[in-house]
Amino acid sequence: MSEKCPEKALEVMRYLRLYVGESAWIQLDANQTSAEQITLHEGPIESILDQDIGTLEAPLRLYGRVWTGGDQPVIRYYWAQFLSGGDRVPICAVARLGFGQFRKRPESKPGTAILDAPRAGVYIVDEFR
Repeated sequence: MSEKCPEKALEVMRYLRLYVGESAWIQLDANQTSAEQITLHEGPIESILDQDIGTLEAPLRLYGRVWTGGDQPVIRYYWAQFLSGGDRVPICAVARLGFGQFRKRPESKPGTAILDAPRAGVYIVDEFR
């Protein structure tokens, strides 16, 4: 699943001062922000940025895709958009948590990932691995 970040996204991220490794907290699913346990479904995802990152000010919507096939979901973000609207801007970012906290619960059915926390870190990347 390795994929290079598009050149346009890298250019926009440089302009926005989004540097590889920078991170912030996000609400993983904009539709499940108050849940203690959330279920992610394979496919598109809309998340909410809780903290500023680079010159992007929270709150902000992040759009990407979820893959649920492994022990933990893979979430890649390709677009950011301010809540007030405007154009989406291309970015490259991933969601993750350390210490195994991003593992799917055993009762997760195929195509889903049940997680114990509605929040994660979002990290700026220049390549998806």
